[in-house]
Amino acid sequence: MTIQILQYEFLGPIKLSEWGPPMDRVAYIIFSKNKDVFNMIYVAESDKTEAQDFFTKNDQFKCWLSYAGKKENLYLSIYPMWESSQPERNQLVKKIIARYKPICNEVNEDSQNTSTSTSQPIEPEPEPEGRINFCFLF
Repeated sequence: MTIQILQYEFLGPIKLSEWGPPMDRVAYIIFSKNKDVFNMIYVAESDKTEAQDFFTKNDQFKCWLSYAGKKENLYLSIYPMWESSQPERNQLVKKIIARYKPICNEVNEDSQNTSTSTSQPIEPEPEPEGRINFCFLF
């Protein structure tokens, strides 16, 4: 399955718990799932990794859990960029963040404390710049 973000075809989403290394150069998106709605909560890029705990060791993992409620509600989509440089991947990440405003990227950019104890739903805003919820039919 794929999902189109901007004009890019991302693979997934799959349960984060089903992911396993290796992973080569990618842009990736973390979603929280509530019923059939996927909320984009974090976007980043990665060089090649073999680390099994790559995502759970992420500085924003606690933020992801605070919005997903539990690890089973976290989903991953990737956009392979095998021949890319880090600046190229960062450029795509910045475009996605500017358009969708993932909540855990906002917390990171504001350098705020990421330990949030309550899960808050992310509502779509009426303007194009607002957060977008994704609904997939399986």
